[in-house]
Amino acid sequence: MKIYIAGHRGMVGSAILRQLQAQGGHELITRTSGELDLTNQAAVQDFMAAEKPDQVILAAAKVGGIIANNTYPADFIYENLMIECNVIHAAYTAGVHKLLQLGSSCIYPRLAEQPMQENALLTGTLEPTNEPYAIAKIAGIKLCESYNRQYGTDYRSVMPTNLYGPGDNFHPENSHVVPALIRRFHEATQNNTPEVVIWGTGKPMREFLHVDDMAEASLFVMGLDDATYRANTEPMLSHINVGTGSDVTIGELAHMVAEVTGFQGAVSFDTDKPDGAPRKLMDVSRLKDMGWSARIGLKEGLTNAYQWYLDNQTTLRG
Repeated sequence: MKIYIAGHRGMVGSAILRQLQAQGGHELITRTSGELDLTNQAAVQDFMAAEKPDQVILAAAKVGGIIANNTYPADFIYENLMIECNVIHAAYTAGVHKLLQLGSSCIYPRLAEQPMQENALLTGTLEPTNEPYAIAKIAGIKLCESYNRQYGTDYRSVMPTNLYGPGDNFHPENSHVVPALIRRFHEATQNNTPEVVIWGTGKPMREFLHVDDMAEASLFVMGLDDATYRANTEPMLSHINVGTGSDVTIGELAHMVAEVTGFQGAVSFDTDKPDGAPRKLMDVSRLKDMGWSARIGLKEGLTNAYQWYLDNQTTLRG
């Protein structure tokens, strides 16, 4: 099998690459952003026509936390739309029948009924802090659905909950909550800082999935036979939620990270900062019914992520 992994140096893409390498028997195609600009339509078309992969895994995206989404909304919607449009269309024109694109749980309405089912898509207003990114990801789902309807392709979408683990972005301002907390608590421990202040009230609830579980789930969905996949989706609802099915408050998460990093000081909350959506828990019953469930518990996963940070902090950005 000749498989192109778009975004192979990102957290999810690198985890998928590791698992495919471990499987063996595949010809894996990768390109760095310096070698192939996925926002350049002509370049992507030429690349796909020359390589003609059997399958494409679209894990490339511009991602970030609340600060990054609020600061660079134009970048988030433009770059993600361009990546999706270019890769999906070029895959079709190159004759790629099977593709998997990775989305995000932020596609669901801010006040969606919890846990969020796949059919909650487009039923309400999005969370304002990441609306541009969410709209781009919704467009990716609809691109896959539309090519399937019009051209008979087999383009699938998986919607992960909040991801963390090896390969994460630990930038102090542009990272997601888990790597941001790991870095802050680690530095506070090293500097004997008496207190760590967390954005928001600490009350919002979030679900967290280790990236190795996400990679495993992605390849599981990609490997499902057509009949099984279609039996668990609908023609106009072709995406599958991926998560653990359980969540914690941000406050609970902060104390878990403090324990993992050995922080002994106080943990407080800056209630003047935004919380984001009050709760984001995925309904993962469809994926569970198909035969896959997450294996890595949150405490175990945080310990693993922290160790990766310790092993790689000298080479991390920021």
